[in-house]
Amino acid sequence: MRKNIVAGNWKMNKNVIEAQQLMFQLLEYKKKNTTNCEVWIAPPAMYLMMAKDVFAHNEIGVFAQDMSEHDSGAYTGEISADMLESIHATGTLIGHSERRQYHGETDSHCNRKIKLALDKGLTPIYCNGETLEQRKSGKHLEVVKNQTEVALFTLTAEEIKKVVIAYEPVWAIGTGETASPEQAQEIHKHIRTLIAAKYGKEVADEISILYGGSVKPDNAKEIFSQPDIDGGLIGGAALKADDFAKIIEGFNT
Repeated sequence: MRKNIVAGNWKMNKNVIEAQQLMFQLLEYKKKNTTNCEVWIAPPAMYLMMAKDVFAHNEIGVFAQDMSEHDSGAYTGEISADMLESIHATGTLIGHSERRQYHGETDSHCNRKIKLALDKGLTPIYCNGETLEQRKSGKHLEVVKNQTEVALFTLTAEEIKKVVIAYEPVWAIGTGETASPEQAQEIHKHIRTLIAAKYGKEVADEISILYGGSVKPDNAKEIFSQPDIDGGLIGGAALKADDFAKIIEGFNT
């Protein structure tokens, strides 16, 4: 059975005091409530070790926001898979739309990062999705197909089952445009169908696919009820403990 997951991407937000306060608020929530999903966070890199200390019993998974495609070496500012493994991080985001937009990351880069992460026992959350221009030109299915194939289809069946995919409709993030649950479901089903064609339905049915397009407390339940949507990669709402908790509760019956 694939996992239900709510993951919070903090991006470049929170000073150290604010970050610690939010971590303890989430820990308190997790201790007091039974959740029907796994809860993960991706804080800024400098807070990863603090997060591992706060969540010492793995109450909440701790993810990096990015990871180098290189094992080690003269790559100033980068974080290696070895470093993440050494602090017992749960995994890392790979290919987030902002890494693609601002840092020129490609699916070939993502493929190398995913393989390195898996080699070190880290869970990769591979992000993909189309831009507004690609959506309006009707190329969204083709774009997502190409992203999925290049980044993932060199993996073995056992390897790809360890990857979590996060579909991010870039056109619905900060543009004023809104993706309906049905539009999100269409792409999630498309991704799962592509994987099934390559690896078989049994493998495809084990892979969690998250939605990364502005999930909020008031729409989480409807989005999570779609058959191929297994949770969310949450941005802004993950920065407030109450909002994040309400999204987690989107999996409550």
